[in-house]
Amino acid sequence: MGKGNKKRILAIRLSALGDVAMTVPVLLSVTRLNPEVRFLFITKSHFAPVLQRLENLEVHSFEGKGVHKGIRGLWHLKGELRGKDFDAIADLHAVLRTGILKLFFSFSGKPFESLQKGRREKKQLTSGDPKGFKPLKSTHERYAEVFRRLGFKAAPNAGDILKGEAWPDNFDDGFTESGWLRVGLAPYAAHSGKCYPESRIKELIGLLGAVPNLRVYLFGGGQKEIEALNSWELEYPYCVSVAGKMPLTEELALISNLRLMISMDSGNGHLAAMYGLPVLTLWGVTHPYAGFAPFNQPESNNVLADREMYPAIPTSVYGNKVPDGYDQVMESIPAERVYKRVLELLQEPHI
Repeated sequence: MGKGNKKRILAIRLSALGDVAMTVPVLLSVTRLNPEVRFLFITKSHFAPVLQRLENLEVHSFEGKGVHKGIRGLWHLKGELRGKDFDAIADLHAVLRTGILKLFFSFSGKPFESLQKGRREKKQLTSGDPKGFKPLKSTHERYAEVFRRLGFKAAPNAGDILKGEAWPDNFDDGFTESGWLRVGLAPYAAHSGKCYPESRIKELIGLLGAVPNLRVYLFGGGQKEIEALNSWELEYPYCVSVAGKMPLTEELALISNLRLMISMDSGNGHLAAMYGLPVLTLWGVTHPYAGFAPFNQPESNNVLADREMYPAIPTSVYGNKVPDGYDQVMESIPAERVYKRVLELLQEPHI
């Protein structure tokens, strides 16, 4: 037990940015239903801003390429945690590293529960067999199950989102007047099979330019993406590139001020969803049935590639497998289709 009637949970999610963002609604749900709970959350230090607005949560930095590298490094991590006060361990990652930590903690007497990833059903989903093509549990639900197995209530709902933040003080987008429709656009993802082609992206940006008072904020990372987005900012006067211009803390504040986010199957969609924004997600060789759709979004916000043309979709859970003939999957999503859904979302009441 923690001090008094408080209980502290050691939660572990080492990577990636989108996966850490997906824990946020679940953590909010646990604290809402179990007011006595506090969290000690292990993740990479540069992901900490994602969790900074959660009350009763402390981040413990994981340095996987440094002091915590390898088995000796994980033993060092356990030593760092020795002086921390926690009652249970929630492994929200379920990888080799966390399995080793489970072994290290096996003599502590503290309950330890791990994420059940559903590898078998995901393998069936990506096998190409029509019998395996069915919706699986969401990742949010799988996270919630971990806490329930530890004896805590967890039931994420639409209210389990972060409050909007003030516009970042140090960012001048050149549009000081009020009344702008601010739309985020994150055209990149970790794998090419999940990225909308540049020709389609530019077509979409051109269509969005016809909407009065609309401004498009471009998100990305890495030198090549930054250069491309900066060039689009010059080409389209209503576009603003955010890439490389601010730390993650300020980028999150900006995202919270958007009207909606257009994203690939990638982290930016999850960052927007944790603020309760509408997220329009474009899916290529992956599919929302695998359980990685952004939090609390209607099915109409999933814009899917044509499975009649590409029946093997999803070809993998993470988009890292693109079979022969599937490199043009995203071309099957017309920009006009995305644009029409954007218009529908802009007409909906803004909360």
